[in-house]
Order: sequence, then structure tokens, then C-alpha cells
Amino acid sequence: MTAHPLLEVTHVAAFETYVGDIGTIFRTFADQDSGCTSYGVLVDGQSWFVKTASTPEAVSSLHRAESVHQAVTHSTIVPLLHSFSTQDGLVLVYPWVPGQVLYHPTVSHHGGRAAPDSPMACFRRLPLPLIHAALGAILDAHLTVEQAGFVAVDLYDGCMLYDFEDHRMMLCDLDEYRPGPFTLGADRLPGSRRYMAPEEFVRGSVIDIRTTVFNLGRALRLLLDAGDVEDQWRGTPHQRSVIRRATAADPPARFPSVRALADAWHGAA
Repeated sequence: MTAHPLLEVTHVAAFETYVGDIGTIFRTFADQDSGCTSYGVLVDGQSWFVKTASTPEAVSSLHRAESVHQAVTHSTIVPLLHSFSTQDGLVLVYPWVPGQVLYHPTVSHHGGRAAPDSPMACFRRLPLPLIHAALGAILDAHLTVEQAGFVAVDLYDGCMLYDFEDHRMMLCDLDEYRPGPFTLGADRLPGSRRYMAPEEFVRGSVIDIRTTVFNLGRALRLLLDAGDVEDQWRGTPHQRSVIRRATAADPPARFPSVRALADAWHGAA
């Protein structure tokens, strides 16, 4: 049986040259904040999402992604299928999943969530039952993250891939998730300020599951609003109360676990 050119290779000299021999690149995602370059690759009629890294920081990020996917498997998380090395770094291979990332920042461009045709604006116009289902999928995936002993880092709408035809939420690019708790050894963690907890900006602070609770609370708040400045709330007062506790500035005042947050959220709904 012939080895699959993406799923069974262990090393290639240069990724783009190799792909030119086995298939075609139909989309390139360059200029990324992460320093990685990703591709849509077509091989023998099948599409794949391939992420590459060549700088030490980006390679470390992809190695973290390998650790996350080894520990966490969930139907809402796009699975990592294979990895291999190149002369310059590392390559991760994922299935190509239909949908649109709700927010796609690059080094040269941020913002645009409020544009009427943006994926985020389209998501916010969905009927509430569909939004509730998407939020439920995000929470359920993080129950698995919690059970695996990991905490969320850099969770934001750029990790959320929504299929507007099948109405399915998927999570991708969880490269910064880490075993927790851990002590922050830098001045801040990577991530979007809109989603981050106060302790993620304090060197020496403890990052634990209550930090993940805060991140998820912010996701609930931002995705259940019709606008981008949090002034068009579509939920209930009870749901706002759950979010208020999840996003308390003081970690001990938050829900003690993702399970507790999820139970409270489903009770509020």
C-alpha cells in the first residue's frame, strides 16, 4: 500500500517544494500574529489544513499544540492528524473543516468584527437557539480540556470556526493551551485583551482553571451580543448574572471549575 504523502511522511526538506510534488496549495494564510504560515492543500482530491513554523517561537507553539491534541480529544475541536519536520521547522496536518473563523487578525490588520458582512456580525445575527447551541459546544469542549488537566491560553474568536450551512461550531488553533495550574513567568500571556483575565497580565500570578472560567465567561458575553461594544445584549438577566460571576476580577469569586460554570449556564438557559 502506498504511504499517504501528508499523513505518513516524517521529514521533508522544504514544505512548499514538497507540496508542489504531491498536490497543490489552494489557499495561503500568511502574515499571522503567531508567526506561523498555514495552507489549504489539495492532495488527490482531498483538502487539508496544514500549519507550518520556521522560527523558534512558532515551532515551540506547534509543539505545544501537539501536546494539547495528545491529551484532549473532542468532537468540537479540530483534530491534529499528523506532524512532521522540515529543514526549517515543523508542520502540523489537520483535516480541512468547512466554515469561517469568526475573527481573523493578521500582523497588518486588526478589527473589522462589526462590519456587516464579517463572520462575527453574521454569527451575531443568527437565531438565539443556534447561538446557544454554539456556546454549548464551546463549553462542552472545555469540560474535556479541564478533565485533561489543561487550561485555556489565547482563547478568543480567532479560535472559533463556524459553519453557517450546517450550523456547527468548531475550535481550532489551541496552540497556547497548557497543563495547569502554572505560574506566569512573563509580563503577560498571549491573547486578545477582550477575553483575558486580569491575572494574565501579572508576572508571577497563578494561571488555573478559574482563568479558563473567565475566558469562557467573556466568550459567552461577546458572542451573545448583537453588537461589538457590548451594548446589544441578547440574553437574559439570569445569564448576565452567570457571566458576571465567571468574569469577576478576583479569581476566588469566580466559578471554581468549567463544570460549575457550564451547569450554571445551562440552568440559566
